[in-house]
Amino acid sequence: MADLRPPEHQVAGHRASEDNLGPLVDDAGLFYKPLQAGDRGEHELAFYTAFSAHPAVPPRIRDAFFPCFHGTRLIPTAASTGEPYPHIVLEDILAGIAVPCVADIKIGACTWPPRAPEPYVAKCLAKDRETTSALLGFRVSGVRVAGHGGAVWLPERSELKGIDTAGVRRLLRRYVSSCGGDGTNCALAAAVYGGDGGVLAQLRELKAWFEEQTLFHFYSASILLGYDANAVSAPGGGVRVKLVDFAHVDEGEGVIDHNFLGGLCSLIKFIADIVAEASEMASSGP
Repeated sequence: MADLRPPEHQVAGHRASEDNLGPLVDDAGLFYKPLQAGDRGEHELAFYTAFSAHPAVPPRIRDAFFPCFHGTRLIPTAASTGEPYPHIVLEDILAGIAVPCVADIKIGACTWPPRAPEPYVAKCLAKDRETTSALLGFRVSGVRVAGHGGAVWLPERSELKGIDTAGVRRLLRRYVSSCGGDGTNCALAAAVYGGDGGVLAQLRELKAWFEEQTLFHFYSASILLGYDANAVSAPGGGVRVKLVDFAHVDEGEGVIDHNFLGGLCSLIKFIADIVAEASEMASSGP
């Protein structure tokens, strides 16, 4: 276990340190997520256990859009005074990407599950209202754009909290712009967002499932986008779309998850508009 380390390209959530528990990765392509406090960790573990073997979940959806689940492992950490602490073991969805560009997008206008305690509801409601969650059905929780020569754009999380609709559009444009300059050229929009294997096509496939699935309702889950800045224009450039963070998943009880679906549709509209604008700019020439 000597090769365990905090993910270099983490853009959201608690980062592992001597004082804090946080996710770890290894050289074998695995991601270790410490069980969250209270019942959140057990709830997330129960979801992964059930979801990974659920006969009604299409294998294509499970394999394409969710991290592969590898059980749990006790890992000694400095934050737990060296005592073994339980971690959920998952696929490292950014493994193999040489120069990762990452965006973490929390989906849903409502980020708390039914029957949540009132103080937690109040906390989530305040955050949903002060970000774009309540208005747009999603918010950007973290973003990292890397380029050739080691240039990196990584806004502070505090910068992301106060952005409005126009700010979200700028973030999603900059995510597919070459690093440097004003970051709005959308030079990689066609390669990352467009095409048969791009973000937009994958999100639309995920949307088709959410239009039918009534098994689960996903509260405070995120969509993680990733691509390799060094290889995005090459065939099979490694554009990845995955759902993460399942501490607040609830039973669907035969009802469509309109909260998640609405946010997903909103995100698709934003990205589709950027692809259309970039295509129009490319066709009009300099």
